[in-house]
Amino acid sequence: MSSRNNTEQSNTASGAQIAMILLGILVTPVLLASSSLGSQLTLGSAAAVIAVGSLILTVLAVINIAIGEQARLPTYGIVKYSFGSKGAIAINVIMAISLFGWIAVTANMFGHSVHDLLATQFGLELPVALIVALGCVIFVASTAFGFEALGKVSKFAVPIIVLLMFVILYMALTASVPLVEKVSDLSFGAAVSSVVGTIIVLVATSPDFGSFVHNRKHAVLAGILTFGLAYPVLFLVGAIPGSMTSEGSLLSAMAIIGSTLPAAILLVFACITGNAGNMFQGTLVVSTLFTKFPKWQLTVVLGILAAIVGSMDIMAWFIPFLLFLGIATPPIAGIYIADFFINRRNGYDEACLQQDPAIKPMTFVAWCVGSLVGFCTVNGWFTLSGIPSIDSLMIASIGYFLLTRIGQSKGSALTNNG
Repeated sequence: MSSRNNTEQSNTASGAQIAMILLGILVTPVLLASSSLGSQLTLGSAAAVIAVGSLILTVLAVINIAIGEQARLPTYGIVKYSFGSKGAIAINVIMAISLFGWIAVTANMFGHSVHDLLATQFGLELPVALIVALGCVIFVASTAFGFEALGKVSKFAVPIIVLLMFVILYMALTASVPLVEKVSDLSFGAAVSSVVGTIIVLVATSPDFGSFVHNRKHAVLAGILTFGLAYPVLFLVGAIPGSMTSEGSLLSAMAIIGSTLPAAILLVFACITGNAGNMFQGTLVVSTLFTKFPKWQLTVVLGILAAIVGSMDIMAWFIPFLLFLGIATPPIAGIYIADFFINRRNGYDEACLQQDPAIKPMTFVAWCVGSLVGFCTVNGWFTLSGIPSIDSLMIASIGYFLLTRIGQSKGSALTNNG
């Protein structure tokens, strides 16, 4: 018990500090998704959708960050207990791909945002590939020095991001823009799904940050501050220009409202904080696959690969990529949440990993079923909750619970027969 208390006192962060880092990461996806949502809904409908989606995310984030605090392990360490020490490698590969996808997409967005900013404001034309490479140097420098450096980057950049968001809000509300009638047939469930799906991967991997938090109260505080307060406010602010102009991107909306300068600067800062966090999480996951290399070297390699891929025309892949993440990642969270409540409420004992099978096939069955249900509901073949990412999470969670109970009853029957 004393060692846990010592852990809480040293090398940990407050709930507010964790919220600041999470906020820096989620701004980029919010800016991508909020304008698109706003362009298809009236402001009242968008507000209701954002409120429901944020409530779902808050509940999941509080649970997941608290699991990280309990385990004092990142997500890849936690999934070993439910998937097996060897089975977890497959899950870590999927998480590594998803995180690298976000790193490359954000690097691409950084390159185009800075290019447009320099071209429109200063008449300076630089190759996008060069700007992407310079951006990746910044992302690597913000990450290679560990969690403490990530916190410092967020403390500097997040207040600027929040200020710019409210500058944009003020400009939008004081502009005389003719309201455009909405013609979208986007359903309430699909709209909520976009709010949830935008950031579900960060919520699913939030034990990474819970492992650094002071204690359980701070874990709960981090989840509420990030997803119960900051996320809905930022999403709504980002949706307002899109709702007013029916433009699907923030820069296009602000061009109609008056000036793209605040939006362009905002995108640049959002990319820096977002990719610093993505790099941090990506390094954690990749380090489990390449254990012989120091983490800083893996960060540098991720930066080089991101500079190459981010220089390509990858935004056409973005929607399929988000759909893949929204289907494959939530079931992982559903399984380790169920495993926590069934088996780990008293803690994560490393001795269990030695005794348990290295690969747990039934867990993969639960994950595949959850992913399959998510794939079916996202394609409209049938409907459960109306939110595909939540469908896949819940089915995987229930499936894991049932398969675990069946396995335990078979085990006890064998023991009794023996």
